[in-house]
Amino acid sequence: MTDESFLDGEHAAFLEQLYGQYQQDPHSIDPQWQAYFQRLDAAEPTMAAAPLNGQVLAQRSEQLHVSRLINAYRYLGHLEANTNPLGDYAYKVSVPQLMLEHHGLENISLDTVFDPGSFNLTAKPTLGNIINALRETYVGNIGFEYMHILDIQEKRWLQKRIELDKGRAKLSHPERRKILEQLTAAEGFEQYLHRRYVGQKRFGLEGGESLIPMLQTLIHEGGKQGLQEIVIGMAHRGRLNVLTNVLCKPAGELFEEFEGKIDETYTGDVKYHKGFSCDVGTEGGPMHLVLAFNPSHLEIVSPVMEGSVRARQDRRQDKDGDQVLGISIHGDAAFAGQGVVMETFNMAQTRGYRTRGTIHIVINNQVGFTTSTVSDSRSTYYPTDVAKMINAPIFHVNGDDPEAVVYVTQVALAYRQMFQKDVVIDLVCYRRLGHNEADEPNMTQPVMYGIIRSLPTTRAKYALRLAEAGVVSEGGGKGLIDAYRTKLSNGGITCCNSQTRSGLPAELLTHWKAFLGQPWRQEIDTTCTAERIQSISERWVSNIPKDFMVHPRVLKVLEARVAMGRGEQAADWGFGETLAYATLVEEGFEVRLSGQDCGRGTFSHRHSVLHHQQRREQWVPLQHTADFQAKFTVIDSVLSEEAVLAFEYGYASAEPNTLVIWEAQFGDFVNGAQVVIDQFISSGEQKWQRLCGLVMFLPHGMEGQGPEHSSARLERFVQLAAQENMHICIPSNPAQIFHMLRRQMIRKYRKPLIVFTPKSLLRHPLAVSTLEDFTSGKFEVVLDDVDITDIAAKEKVKRVIMCSGKVYYDLLEERRKHELTDVAIIRLEQLYPFPAQELVDVMEYYPNIEKAIWCQEEPVNQGAWNGIKHRFEAYDYANVACVSRPAMAAPAVGSLYMHQRMQQALVREALGLDK
Repeated sequence: MTDESFLDGEHAAFLEQLYGQYQQDPHSIDPQWQAYFQRLDAAEPTMAAAPLNGQVLAQRSEQLHVSRLINAYRYLGHLEANTNPLGDYAYKVSVPQLMLEHHGLENISLDTVFDPGSFNLTAKPTLGNIINALRETYVGNIGFEYMHILDIQEKRWLQKRIELDKGRAKLSHPERRKILEQLTAAEGFEQYLHRRYVGQKRFGLEGGESLIPMLQTLIHEGGKQGLQEIVIGMAHRGRLNVLTNVLCKPAGELFEEFEGKIDETYTGDVKYHKGFSCDVGTEGGPMHLVLAFNPSHLEIVSPVMEGSVRARQDRRQDKDGDQVLGISIHGDAAFAGQGVVMETFNMAQTRGYRTRGTIHIVINNQVGFTTSTVSDSRSTYYPTDVAKMINAPIFHVNGDDPEAVVYVTQVALAYRQMFQKDVVIDLVCYRRLGHNEADEPNMTQPVMYGIIRSLPTTRAKYALRLAEAGVVSEGGGKGLIDAYRTKLSNGGITCCNSQTRSGLPAELLTHWKAFLGQPWRQEIDTTCTAERIQSISERWVSNIPKDFMVHPRVLKVLEARVAMGRGEQAADWGFGETLAYATLVEEGFEVRLSGQDCGRGTFSHRHSVLHHQQRREQWVPLQHTADFQAKFTVIDSVLSEEAVLAFEYGYASAEPNTLVIWEAQFGDFVNGAQVVIDQFISSGEQKWQRLCGLVMFLPHGMEGQGPEHSSARLERFVQLAAQENMHICIPSNPAQIFHMLRRQMIRKYRKPLIVFTPKSLLRHPLAVSTLEDFTSGKFEVVLDDVDITDIAAKEKVKRVIMCSGKVYYDLLEERRKHELTDVAIIRLEQLYPFPAQELVDVMEYYPNIEKAIWCQEEPVNQGAWNGIKHRFEAYDYANVACVSRPAMAAPAVGSLYMHQRMQQALVREALGLDK
């Protein structure tokens, strides 16, 4: 206890005892407490000189009670602050700890001088002045919630800033008129659309119009402080208003969307899900603004936005976040209710995902669709309480006081720039028209909407306030309304931001146009020379520092890779995958690999991060592949699927020239991120024309490990596959993963790549490649039978089995065991886009087929079958039969014995051994 800001009732007795010890021997206590008691004595010199008696103790007790009063306002003042524009409808409370009586100070003269301690008071420290300053600062239209922060420096900074300002902005007349102009635009936009497009949903901002001056403050204050890019993620509430009045989207484009005029090249999305980007001028220079595209799944855009911010910061080498800022705009019910919020907060300060502080804005309109936020939508007092998990300061502000909104925005930005940490603004407001414009809120919220109907708008209140202060004439506001309506009617840009031609220098622009309209079959060279492979593999060991102690088993793996690079032994999966990364970074492509345990690899095959066996040191061989190479980043992620995958999607969507890979610990774990797959990865291009080259590694295979460690749910991906929206591949040997990863980056084609990676095959003696497989060839979407190679042998084949993944090796071993010469096994290494022509070309080698089979180890209602059987029908193979496990509710059985029986049965059935 060396920080006097923690004075409270529990510690009063302790402090009185400590003061007695100080009186007897000042040097026997902590120096910080010495300084504190010295200030007490200086404030009451006559008492300090008197003998220690009952009167002196009483005075000391009163001083301690004043300190506790100050502390109570800092801790609890936000509970009594006037933050709700609806008055006492919601969480307005009376806090006893803020009353003089609670501290026994009710009979003390207000002219009595006390030591204010760390309270930043500029007036004479009388009890009256202290109380007035506390109430001005902490129980006005802003509730400052920050005393939960553990870092003393951050708390002291916030206390000094808000206490010296008394929680108020110092605005000039032109600045106040600018706020009125922004509120006029926010309100005028909604009213115009409400009249022009009667009954159409727009999820308007009515009741929360102060969001517009808040965002404008962030943009222009940020520009002054050196920010050059801002990426915004938000759900649909107020989105159209932000697009038009902040990001300068031409009104005419929006009107066309209301009227159904769309680009029929893509399936598209509703207007309040679309994003936009522009460049605007600020006092500090041009600013590039981005509003991320997002679905209706509310909070899921937050980690996507964070990934985009991180990609832009990495591109700029912006290690302190001075140039790129992320803004995440939330709804109150979703902020409290959606688990991805917590997952995203948990990434905020981690090495692989931090973005040096995000400004979170909660549009707190106090109702979640029809759910009262007070009684049903959360268990916490505030919707923002989840932010305390990362010690983020939280500012609750009355949305009907735009100047208070501007002030907390300035403080939030300054805090973020100073400490590079997240900060939350709780914009307490309301929905004037209910959940949407077709909703009737009185059905479920009659009391709330009785209050709302009686309220003048935020703009009307502020215009009256400025008129009374002489800032604008009584009729001055009317001219702003007419001018804005004229701009809207003309269909042009209505935004008060001044646009510039480009806010980004050429080297920071992304060139997605190069990847448009490209065929997936384009031929590119993915091979590598033998000399280069040998040189790379040798450096993996030779570049390790001499004093770096590598685990003996890991060193053995690395030495084996050197032998593989020389062609002295067959290459395994780890070699092929790692070689792909090494060649890509040498060629200037950055690689970013993240996921739980991906440094080592869940199955200990990768070893991309070496750990010193006696010191807390790491060595990443792929960061030392060449003298001049691109960056290789590998991250053992936080224990999250949804937020981390969304982050990587956002990163890959902003950076086409980085190989971005997310690896599931087991493929089954992708279940926790299904919303990212459905709403972004599979459909983002068709909805929003956003390309993305994200790669997903999903370990998959039936190996007797039970229902939760077998299936990556292949069936879900083949069901989502359409309109060439993604690649679905199941490579079965090291050379295939090598060529596939290199193909993903080298060709001018960017689509998500879903890879079903192996587990047991990582060390399977048959799942190997030769050095020549890397120096020649390509990624083969269909692989013909490896044993039946000449024409005569192919003519003898009566049964063709088509399959993918691990089951191929089970079939191959069993066929060799029984020396079957009339059964061919063909591998489909790519399931989508379906390689129809390549399959036809291979099948034509077998002119005497009597039975065509698709064999999968998954149950018949799962796996690839239901998603690809129509592909066979379209190419004259309508008689293909499926051999699999029977239909099951779970992906696999829990018994290893039962698994082995079922696996053996399907292999024998596919080979025709049980006829």
